[in-house]
Amino acid sequence: MTDNKKTKELNGLRDKNMAKGFASARSICVQKAEGATIWDMDGREYIDFAGGIAVMNVGHSHPDVVAAVKNQADKFMHTCFMVLPYESPVRLAQKLNTLVPGESPKKTMFVNSGAEAVENAVKIARYYTKKTGIIAFENAFHGRTLMGMSLTSKVQPYKLGFGPFAPEIYRIPFAYCYRCSFGKEYPSCDIACADHLESFLITHCAPETTAALIAEPVPGEGGYMVPPPEYFPELKKICDAHGILFIADEIQTGIGRTGPMFAMEHWGIEADITTTAKSLAAGMPLSAVVGKKKIMDCVHPGGVGGTYGANPLACEAALAVLSVIEKENLLKKGKDLGEKLSTALNDLKDDFKIIGDVRCLGPLAALELVKNRETKTPAQEETKAITDYCFKKGLVLLSCGVYGNVLRFMMPLVTTDQQLEQGINILNNAFEWLEKR
Repeated sequence: MTDNKKTKELNGLRDKNMAKGFASARSICVQKAEGATIWDMDGREYIDFAGGIAVMNVGHSHPDVVAAVKNQADKFMHTCFMVLPYESPVRLAQKLNTLVPGESPKKTMFVNSGAEAVENAVKIARYYTKKTGIIAFENAFHGRTLMGMSLTSKVQPYKLGFGPFAPEIYRIPFAYCYRCSFGKEYPSCDIACADHLESFLITHCAPETTAALIAEPVPGEGGYMVPPPEYFPELKKICDAHGILFIADEIQTGIGRTGPMFAMEHWGIEADITTTAKSLAAGMPLSAVVGKKKIMDCVHPGGVGGTYGANPLACEAALAVLSVIEKENLLKKGKDLGEKLSTALNDLKDDFKIIGDVRCLGPLAALELVKNRETKTPAQEETKAITDYCFKKGLVLLSCGVYGNVLRFMMPLVTTDQQLEQGINILNNAFEWLEKR
């Protein structure tokens, strides 16, 4: 807790005026952010390994993004695209239709948040297939709206007390190799978790009534589990065989977070519908649903949309983001960052027995902490202690996982070698401190 008078006053006003449920992880108040660095109202500096929950892939306050927003604000801020359209969403849709994996012609619609994108993806899938069932995964997170919350697996804090939930949602285990739901080990398992979908379509929901399967390529809030390379190709094959649409929720994994522009590129998967948000507009509220043309065009005019969807400031920010990624070769920089991060985290695992598993897919990475490597008992309290220690030392680091025992790394792709080294040193010191407690 800071001793700064201004920060104390602001936190007092917050407690008095803002809803308790709309909570923050930390009590500092941010004054400025640039690249991979944040400064609070005390002038204290932090290395940002959270990136606004994977939102700032191009870095905080990138000058090109800032300039694009300022330039658009001088022209106009809103007309509602569904009433009086303008150029930027059209240009952005054109780019996304090319960038989202797959050769099929695609079309795009825009809304404001990842949860809204998920809601609309489900609406479109149901409209197109004339079926209602949706298959989601254990460890999934898809948002806090009714459909998003219903699709989400973790109960506390996302679902507790908010029922009843949307009907006709069916849940299967994800490829969580460290804690296999089938008691097997990779690769001798022969991807039993993917094959399970076939029997699930007999015992739980019939293909004739199942519209879509929705999956995060790497579950975010669920614990950053990286699936085996055969996993998604097998799931997609089963979906195609049964006329079930495949929805890739790339809200967190897209826009370079795992190395390529979209994570499904790792496995050569063309989803029927893809959702993206977070780093798409570098902090401006914008999300997109991108899908095969025949699917996206099935809905009647006015059936999808919203007042703020395709906001001009947000679309200009997104165009600038995509330009920055290309101009600054950020996908290559992200790949290099991921390799360095993977090496550093595996070195930590060699030194500290509390680290049970290291999971990396490009610059997306996680450490799962356990009390004992044999029993794999989740080290939830220790994980919180680590994040608290790191924050006090100037490193913003978040946890995740259904047991709250996973440290996840979502730093901007512009993070420098010096910042990475400094952050890892703080983390190393945190583990050393934990051992001595």
